[in-house]
Amino acid sequence: MKKYNVAVVGATGLVGSTFLKLLYEYNFPIENLTLFASQKSAGKTIKFGDKDYIVKGLEKGCFEGIEIALFSAGGKVSEEWAPEAEKSGAVVIDNSSAWRMVKECALIVPEINLEHFDSARKIVANPNCSTIQSVLPLKPLEDVFGLKRVVYTTYQAVSGSGMKGKNDLANTLAGGEPQFYPYNIAKTCIPQIDVFTDNGYTKEELKMVNETRKILDKPNLPVSATCVRVPVMNAHAVSIMVELEKPFTLEEVRKAFESQEGIKVLDDPQNAIYPVSTVANDNDLVYVGRIRRDLSCENGLLFYCVSDNIRKGAAANAIQIAKALIKENKI
Repeated sequence: MKKYNVAVVGATGLVGSTFLKLLYEYNFPIENLTLFASQKSAGKTIKFGDKDYIVKGLEKGCFEGIEIALFSAGGKVSEEWAPEAEKSGAVVIDNSSAWRMVKECALIVPEINLEHFDSARKIVANPNCSTIQSVLPLKPLEDVFGLKRVVYTTYQAVSGSGMKGKNDLANTLAGGEPQFYPYNIAKTCIPQIDVFTDNGYTKEELKMVNETRKILDKPNLPVSATCVRVPVMNAHAVSIMVELEKPFTLEEVRKAFESQEGIKVLDDPQNAIYPVSTVANDNDLVYVGRIRRDLSCENGLLFYCVSDNIRKGAAANAIQIAKALIKENKI
């Protein structure tokens, strides 16, 4: 089996460290591994397998010989350095929002739209964490029944804000004052993720709207979202309302979900079997449950999904993209 020269950009961050954990867990075919981070982190040592690696700073020419570059270092770093890696011949899989809505760059959830990859542009965007777990169940619904409208309400864990979010929850749970969020996240939910735009939606909410349309190839699909930060350490939840084009039975809906790779249905509410964050922690599945009709509209459906936002919502999805492209001989 061919092995690859792999780089991780942002190796010292929360997602970057998860990249390394999963590369090892998946036994990814690595010939050489190169770790990059900010200049202040350069020189640090990180263990991968039984070997220590020195973290390097980014500099011109640093991607020569790299075949796969996994980026999770923020949008500004990606905007500057992803094209550099691409010019050096690497396939770049970027976790920031920098390239998601660039027309020529594929926005991929590998179980449902790998065919969007075009080798003419080797920067692949990893979708927003909440978008990933939402479009995975939406795709089989679109395939079987057709989507007419989608409404999201998210319940997003503090790990979505990185270590600052996790530290703020831990600090406020211990009785401290909030240092990162505008309110005490240990005591309330906060209906703001990212900054507000002129139309009253936050950037996070608009990401979900625009990315859903791009991934599903439905540019005119009516989509709206409300994104809420909740006092949970890890694993996002999303309540989803959809209007379908065709009539359905709940049995048909469950079969559609169960047929989709990457989904596990937990839907026996009478016995308290439904998706919760603790079930999703540290695995790559999207859990779907609370499946029921929306009584307010014709062909309306409600369901609830939960997934580990750092694994499937970021690091795992990116590495799964790389694995799928290798399998399809596109790297």
